[in-house]
Amino acid sequence: MSTAVNCPNCEAPIGGHFCANCGQEAILHHASTREFLHEFIGHYVALEGKLWGSLTRLLFRPGLLTNEYIRGRRVRFVQPLRLYLSLSILFFALLKFTGSFDPHTGDVDADKITAETTGATRQIAKAQARLSGKPLTPDEARGKAAAEAAIAEMKKDIDAEDAAVKRAAPKEAPAPAPEAVKKWTNKDGDVNLSNDDVDSWLADWPTLRHQWHAFQALPNDQQMKVFKDGFYHYAPYAIFCMMPVFAMFLKVLYLGSGRRFGEHVLFALHTNAFAFFMFGVMVLVPFTFVRLLLWCWVLGYLPWAMRRVYHSGRFTTFLRWSALMLAYVMALGLAVLVSMGMGLMTIGH
Repeated sequence: MSTAVNCPNCEAPIGGHFCANCGQEAILHHASTREFLHEFIGHYVALEGKLWGSLTRLLFRPGLLTNEYIRGRRVRFVQPLRLYLSLSILFFALLKFTGSFDPHTGDVDADKITAETTGATRQIAKAQARLSGKPLTPDEARGKAAAEAAIAEMKKDIDAEDAAVKRAAPKEAPAPAPEAVKKWTNKDGDVNLSNDDVDSWLADWPTLRHQWHAFQALPNDQQMKVFKDGFYHYAPYAIFCMMPVFAMFLKVLYLGSGRRFGEHVLFALHTNAFAFFMFGVMVLVPFTFVRLLLWCWVLGYLPWAMRRVYHSGRFTTFLRWSALMLAYVMALGLAVLVSMGMGLMTIGH
């Protein structure tokens, strides 16, 4: 450890623990692993003492951390962007390692049942092959003949039903004209897209069209993996890009309040950092009752913080909170869907 008379960084005279010109420490330590760890923890993970003051205000006193920052009390707290990034990275890491985000469809179960049925059929076939060299008893011969007759009758009924459906199809649901396919709806008004419809959409994007065909060729479990990979890879960026959108909604809801757009962004960073922390705790806590309590606190936190930061009445705060939640949840859901869909671009890479 050595004390420098002049700052080794800018050569300015030093009269305290830090250089008044550039801010570098006056007391320099020799390079060591401990020093590197302290620097990493203090400057990147933000686990110094001021983190605890920031977290207590963020978690238990809604809106106070935002007000403190606006008043200029900033050195004692973790910077808003660093706090948001630290908690968001922690949340997505927990989500990935615990496997909490696991979309399923009924097709996966159907494939499982089909596989089990196919396996059972193969076992029966093997058993018949082993018994094929042995003579059948009279009872076994009668049972075999009855089974073959039942199968033949069932096949005959299925063929008759298929023929009836084909004869009735043109009368009940006439084939649409080529120009009508562009409407992409059925007679009930529901969306009814086919591969040809998707191909027509992607005609101007050959790369995306190729990725879509590659996705269609994958089994169901691999398709779900594509969506999961897209979520884990792109969702953190998509949600981060939603911070200006959140602030824009606040700007519209509080027109005439005199608040700058940067102050709305500050509020968005703090409230979303709180949400990431709480959702991370929900991932780790296995108790339903505790999760219910946490959900209640998450729902009540935002309007409480809005009222404390924007100084509005309870009724007007509730109305603005309702409009904010409706708009933001829709925008956030779209962002998550797009991030999952971006997983298509990872096929083959």
